[in-house]
Amino acid sequence: MSSVPLFISSSDPEVRSGPEEHSLETEALDAYSRVVTSVAEAVSPCVVRIQTETARGQGGSGSGFIFTPDGFILTNSHVVHGSRRIKVLTPETGDLAAQLVCEDADTDLALLRVDAPALPAVRLGDSRKIRVGQLVVAIGNPYGFQYTVTAGVVSALGRSLRSQSGRLIEDVIQTDAALNPGNSGGPLVNAHGEVIGVNTATILPAQGLCFAISINTAQFIASKLIREGRVRRSYIGVHAQTASLQRTIARHYDLKAATGALIIGIEPNSPALKAGLQEGDVIVALDSELVEGVDVLHPLLSEARIGVPTELVVLRGSRRLKLTVVPASRE
Repeated sequence: MSSVPLFISSSDPEVRSGPEEHSLETEALDAYSRVVTSVAEAVSPCVVRIQTETARGQGGSGSGFIFTPDGFILTNSHVVHGSRRIKVLTPETGDLAAQLVCEDADTDLALLRVDAPALPAVRLGDSRKIRVGQLVVAIGNPYGFQYTVTAGVVSALGRSLRSQSGRLIEDVIQTDAALNPGNSGGPLVNAHGEVIGVNTATILPAQGLCFAISINTAQFIASKLIREGRVRRSYIGVHAQTASLQRTIARHYDLKAATGALIIGIEPNSPALKAGLQEGDVIVALDSELVEGVDVLHPLLSEARIGVPTELVVLRGSRRLKLTVVPASRE
């Protein structure tokens, strides 16, 4: 007659998958919930619902967020373009009339301002520190439902998206945090409560394909709009996205960053084409300035470089080349 063991080893798989494992799963879900809840509570007071009215009396809606205490609001250009009247609803002050300061259709960004004192403002993050897979939270007003919160992860980085002006917006963040009409212009936020993107588009009928303009791009554009009322650019005529470099090549050329701006398209008769740039080249430096990606390349192509011969360092396969390009004006 066989004996029945009186004790079960703690290494038994059935024991490990019991209450202890369930407790760990519950703790993980609780931690996730706490992060999303704390982010929503911190950022929602800074998110506004935007109502617009055109000259024909037609209305629209979208989202935005207050990024300075004196009333500057960031949103998408397509939310407010062509509006005769703009009204924003804030959690703290109710309805406020808003003025369109300026917009930049090329990056689908617009700057509004309201006259109200000591408004709550978001904290801005650094989109260069984003990693694929990290938790993100989107806050907005889809279909008029105020202060809706969705959560997901960063699905990909360095995407390109065509704006309504026909030009490509580069260094776009892809996320699966659900966005719907009305979310446009709202913030995409990391787990620390910092805004890392401006929600801008979805691809319908696909699910989980949502996009946000990186906050570094948005900050650069907003500062130009505040100071100068427009964005005057030099351009070289490339479509690019941030891409990783092979570590062996980065070490071989003693590059301080293992990323660069990968050229995925070149415009006809452009300065880039005349300079000999090719699709597949990776720009890693511009006039000795390190280029870690397209969000670095764009600010370097400033108004001051129009017509000025500029040295580009590019990687073409395993070769490093130095090419001279003369940026042209792009209004």
